[in-house]
Parts: sequence; C-alpha cells; structure tokens
Amino acid sequence: MATQHDENYPTVRVTKTVSVLPKSLNPTQTIHLSNLDRQCPLLMYVVFFYKSSAAYQNLSLDSIFSCLKSGLEETLSIWYPAAGRLSLNTSDGKLNLWCSNDGAVLVEAVTSAKIIELGDLSQYNEFFEHLAYKPDFHGNFSEMPLVVAQVTRFGCGGYSIGIGSSHSLFDGPATYDFLHAWAFNSAILKQKKGTKLYKPVHERGALLLENPGITKLPESGSSATRAVAIDHLYQLIKQAMSGQTCGPDTMFGSGKLPDVGNSNLVLKTFHLSGAMIESLKSKVFGDRSGSFSCSSFELLAAHVWKARTKALGVMKGSMVCLQFAVDIRKKTVPPLPEGFSGNAYVLASAALTAEELEAGSHEDIVDKIKEAKRSISNDYVIAYNQALDGPQGTLPPQNQLTLVSDWIRMPFHKIDFFHGEAAYVSPLLSPIPQVAYFMQNPIDSRGVDMRIGLLPQSLNAFSHYFLTNMQ
Repeated sequence: MATQHDENYPTVRVTKTVSVLPKSLNPTQTIHLSNLDRQCPLLMYVVFFYKSSAAYQNLSLDSIFSCLKSGLEETLSIWYPAAGRLSLNTSDGKLNLWCSNDGAVLVEAVTSAKIIELGDLSQYNEFFEHLAYKPDFHGNFSEMPLVVAQVTRFGCGGYSIGIGSSHSLFDGPATYDFLHAWAFNSAILKQKKGTKLYKPVHERGALLLENPGITKLPESGSSATRAVAIDHLYQLIKQAMSGQTCGPDTMFGSGKLPDVGNSNLVLKTFHLSGAMIESLKSKVFGDRSGSFSCSSFELLAAHVWKARTKALGVMKGSMVCLQFAVDIRKKTVPPLPEGFSGNAYVLASAALTAEELEAGSHEDIVDKIKEAKRSISNDYVIAYNQALDGPQGTLPPQNQLTLVSDWIRMPFHKIDFFHGEAAYVSPLLSPIPQVAYFMQNPIDSRGVDMRIGLLPQSLNAFSHYFLTNMQ
C-alpha cells in the first residue's frame, strides 16, 4: 500500500489481551446465514480517535479498559451472535453462525506517540493498522473471533479504539447500532440515560431461500426479475476476457483476468464542505439547481464515477459500471423487523459506455443512479439472493467498476465511548480498497469526506477532475 509509512512512529505495545464473554450466557444455537451474509466473512476495521481531555486525564488505562470490558460483556448478552464463531456446514459447504459464547477479544495497548504527530487523521496512515488487533486464525474462519477491539493510550493522554467485526455478522447499520449499544453500556464518564437502544433481531429467516415465505423467481422468460448488479459484473468479466478493454489493468487479448491486488494503491481522503457540494450542484445544474431534486450521495456518486473513469483512461467503447449498496430493510415484503442485525443490502448498478459517461450531464447520470435505486424491489432482493446461491467468481477489472459505500447516515464519530464525540473515525485497509467511502464530516454536518483507493499514476488526474466545479 503506497501510503504514508509508520517507520518514524514509536511502537505500540500490547499490555493485556482478554476474552470477553457475555454477562448472561445464551443457549448455544446455530443461526443460518443468508447468502447476503456470506459474501465477506472477514473482519472489517475502524479506528476511533479521542484526543486528550481534562475530563478523563485522571482516569487510568486500567479503569477505562475495565469499563469497556464490562460494557462489552453486557452488550454481548443481547448481541449474543457476536460472541460466537462461524461454522462450515459440511453438507453444502456454506458458512453459518454458531452462537457458542466463546466471546470477543479485547486488547489493551500503549504507545508514546502523540495523536497530534499523526497529522490529519482523515488521511490513511499505515500506523493506524497497529491500533487494531489482528487475530491469527490460519485461514480457518471457525477459529476467528467475530468481534475484536483494542484500546490504546497515547503519550499525550488521548486514546484510540480499533474495532473489527466480521461482515458476516453485521452490515454497516447493524455495526453502528452494536457499537452505539457498547458505548452506552460502557458508560465512561457518563450516565446510562436518554438513549434509545434497539433490541436486535438476529434470526435471518426472512432472507433465507429455504424460508417457505420466499417465492423462488423464474430464472428466465419475460416475467424474470434479474439481479442487474450481478449481470453487470458478469458482463464486465466477459468484456475483459475477450480483450475489449485495453486499460492499464487489462492484459489485451490474453484471455485472463487482471490482478486486482491493492499493493500499489494510495488511499486518499477528499474533504467536501457543505458549501463545496452546493457549489457543485449549482454549477452542474445551473438555474435548475433549486428545482432538480437529488441527494448529496446521488450527486457525489455521479461525480466520482465520471471523474474516476476519465482519470483511469478507460477506452471509450468499454462498458463501465457504478455499483452501490441499497438498504433493503424496508424493501422486502414484509419489511424486515426493526433492529434486524444481519446483512440487509444488495448492490444496485448503473452501466454505460465510458464515452456515454463522459459526454453525459450530471443530471443524466443522477437519473441513472435514481433509476438503479428504484429498481430495488422485493423481487430484485430475491433474485439477487438466488444469484448468490451459485459459485462465486472473481471480481472484474476495477478500472471499469466504480464501487461506492455510503456511510453518510452512519456518523460513527458521534459514538461516544469517552466524553464527547470522536475526533475522527478512520476505516482501515479493506479487502477492496478501490471502494469510495462517503462519510459524514465530524466538523461540518453537511460536509462529506470521501476516501478512495487510487493508483499513484492516476491520483493527480482524479484530483483534477474530481475537484473541478467544487471550488
């Protein structure tokens, strides 16, 4: 990963590692996962940064660790699958969730580094990876704890809390609710009052294909509903295999898919104030900016898609896709229960040729995004779920596929493990670092921080195209 290195920072020394069991043990049981849950069982990490404060400067690391531990024990009693492990069903080779009460892992660590020395916390730094616990499970997911956390005290008196959770356990909204409950139960320097906690619903029944309430859709014919996002992925793979693209990530005419490794990518965060977003809207929509309705997400997704595709120099005749997650909690029939804790999203997809994307107006592209969002129905969810039931292939070339993850409605920085909001919450390196994350800016509530992974040779071009019309 070609980003800022950590050689000049002091080491992070682990002082304590404990297993955290639920305060009240639940009966062991198996929760059958949906196909949506099984897409990525890996641990996904974020790091919360809390700068030094007079409010907790007299608290010892041991007392803070104890508060976090007791809060996690209480939280695991309700969110009991987080204390379990993944298990492999030998009959079909699929992962399920074994609620075994084996517990989460909580780590205590110290470093003489000062948070201010890390610079802009929104910009990824390899040192951040040392602020999260990375369990060694030897590729055996049945040995991997599903929730891990590390609290690190800095030399300045500030703290970080690095948290990893398996994506098979929670999606983004469920992770937000789990962490909110844990912070509430930990009660460091605050009383447990005035906060509504949702009671989680862990059973995936409504999304299981074997559920008799789910009607299997026809796979072909005029009445078939297609999972368009998956169809588009196969089309991109077919395009690459036939040598119809000739970008830097494609081996022309080789009949082989390119390596989509992430070792050379730069993770860059762009700060977009509310005023900059309004400026972009005004410039691209002109006099219609007041009457043309679109969300910040739709506008920025269109802008990222255009800028990234142009910066990567994709051939004009090549098919390019924008894909993004859509929450299906209220899309299914009936809607999923409030507090549903599993993965409740499918990918929506818009596709054009690179030439059409470059020539198209922002308004046209936003309309394509809205159309993709409107296509997500109960039948689409079933079709998507059914499509995932088959063997999973590799991802297509990343130059032709722009992925966007919307965290704007999940303001993680407002989760107050300590007294007040976090200075910043940084995602760590993910399995697909090319994804563009949209996050609420902790200072400007109307602003958005956009993090994206780019090849070094494309960074300047992307910055130019992306920031055009933003100033």
